[in-house]
Order: sequence, then C-alpha cells, then structure tokens
Amino acid sequence: MGERRLVVRFESKRQRQYRQVTERPFPAEWRRILAMSWAGWHSLTLDERSRLEPMIQEFVASKRWEAAQGFQVVEEMIVLIAAQACLLVLELPADYYRGVGSIIVHPTTMVIDGPRVTDNSGVFQSGPFPIQGQAQYEGPVVVAWDAVRREARYPEYGNNVVFHEFAHKLDMLDGTVDGMPPLPDSASRQQWIDVCTCEYEALKDETSGPLIREYGAVNPGEFFAVVSEIFFCRPVEMRAEKPELYAVLAGFYRQNPAARVAGE
Repeated sequence: MGERRLVVRFESKRQRQYRQVTERPFPAEWRRILAMSWAGWHSLTLDERSRLEPMIQEFVASKRWEAAQGFQVVEEMIVLIAAQACLLVLELPADYYRGVGSIIVHPTTMVIDGPRVTDNSGVFQSGPFPIQGQAQYEGPVVVAWDAVRREARYPEYGNNVVFHEFAHKLDMLDGTVDGMPPLPDSASRQQWIDVCTCEYEALKDETSGPLIREYGAVNPGEFFAVVSEIFFCRPVEMRAEKPELYAVLAGFYRQNPAARVAGE
C-alpha cells in the first residue's frame, strides 16, 4: 500500500485578496461611485454594465495600486480608474492589459525633466514639463487624480487621462509605440494606415479642424491616444466630423459609442 502524501498549499496575501474581490458580487458602493463620478456610466446599457462589472473587479484585484508623494489611494480612485480603463477593452481580448502591472496615483499634475517633444514642430525642448499622466513600456501607468476626477465628470471637453494612458498600453502590445494597436489582418492595418496618416498629417498642417487637439500631432503614438480620448468622450462629434477615423477606431475597439451616447 503506497504512502499517502498530504499536500497543503497556502495562499499568498495577494492571492487571497484577489479571490475575495473577484468572488463577491459587484459592490453596491462601487455602483454608487460610478453613478456619481463617471458620466459615461449612464450611457452604458444594462448588458454592457453587467459585462463591465466583473472586468472591473478582476482589474482592481490583479493590479498593484500605489500612491505618490504621501498621497493615499482610496476606493473611489481605484474604482473610477479601473472602470474607465476596462471600458476600452470591453470587447477586446481579456489579456490586453497584460503589460499593466501597477497604477500610480498622484494628487495633481506632475513635473518631469528631460528633452521632450511637446507640439507639432517635432523639436525637442528641455524641461521641466507638467504632465497629467504617463504610460511606461513594461512599467506602470501614472495618473493625476484631480484630472481623472474632473475628466470623468465632463467628457464634453474631449480629454480623459485614463483613456489616453491606457490607449498607450494597447499601442505597446506589439512592442512599439507607433500609433497602431493590434489589428486582425493586413486589410485592417492598411485601412488604419491610410486613414490615420491622412488625419495625422492634417493635424500637423493645422487643417484638421478643432476636434482633435494639437498634442496629437507630436507623434503617431500620441495621435492614437488623443483620438481614443475623443472616440469615447465625444463620439457623436467624431462620427459626424471624422467618419473615416471614427470607423477605424470602432473597428479596433469593436464598439459604437456614438450610438450608445445618442441612444440609437
């Protein structure tokens, strides 16, 4: 008769926290936070909310949440950032945020040093530079909480630091920041190149119109992040003014936020 061996596996603190968050029902307090703090929550259908909620729980549990400068990260911050980040990948593969290990929350605008291109001239300028967010390749996403809170409530301005920085993370999936996220086939990639190059050049030439802000002309990576903000914040305007650009973004994200916002 063979010897029986008892194997005991202990959960780490992180594993236990992950299980506790993902196995419980979506907290009513989180819904209250989203209803009070995020204008976009009210545009989502019941089906979209029901699919987004477990994604938020998984995201909250699987990422490290850190505060900077003696700041304290509280539940409202975590839930609001996670919900908006998850909206971008609502219809995309579940592992698209595999390159996001941690989110660092600053209380307000940060200042960085070093040479940086800040406009469509292509000229590097010396710092310091104020920023509201940053996405690092194989590193954390950094956001300023005051910008997160303000932009979640007022999407009509077309700015959203969470959408912007997490769009960068999607762009980084293939190892380069070139303004082209993962696309399914060569036809989609060619259409993306044709449409985005045309709009990017128009923005650089200052013939694009007022919808897309100038910062998108810094490089193709910033262009993708900026137009992703507009796609989710002002989709009705983008569909009307930039229908081809709207179409390629809708093709990538597999969403139609203009129809969602307009109640179509």
